[in-house]
Amino acid sequence: MILNLNERTALFIDGPNFYSSIRDVGIKVDYTRLLEFFRSRSRFLRAYYYTALMDDRTDERLDFLRRLTDWLGFNGYTVITKPAKVFQDTAGGQIMKGNMDIEIAIDMLDMAPYVDHAILCSGDGDFRRLVEAVQRRGVRVSIISTEQILASELKRQADGFMDLHNIEQDIRQLER
Repeated sequence: MILNLNERTALFIDGPNFYSSIRDVGIKVDYTRLLEFFRSRSRFLRAYYYTALMDDRTDERLDFLRRLTDWLGFNGYTVITKPAKVFQDTAGGQIMKGNMDIEIAIDMLDMAPYVDHAILCSGDGDFRRLVEAVQRRGVRVSIISTEQILASELKRQADGFMDLHNIEQDIRQLER
């Protein structure tokens, strides 16, 4: 993926999918450095972060996600959330559902007239048709993910791909 200083660029982060990618790579992302990475290499317009949230504040993992989305909202990201839904599986366990694909698709299509380059942080093959639709509007679309979770049809459709390993040093949380 090549970034161009003259291109109007927007970043779309599929939160759960991006989390799976960074967990695979084994890094903690500094979201300020992530923004700076794109701001220094393009005419960066906006960063969107999408995730579903549970209202249960007793679960430490869920509380972390709520704190992260609050922080992102105050530090340069447009955060789009919706309530997650919990269902019972056949074994009696709980399954959390909170797919944000429609929200990402609407925002990418809405932004298409204003950007030259859309960057999608997701490896989800369901986005292949979205990428195609945005490309038909004259926008270059690149994917950031890892080879392990990237759907081949999404990689094939995109104009560019960047493995998180390649930008790890630029976006990693620095040791304190």
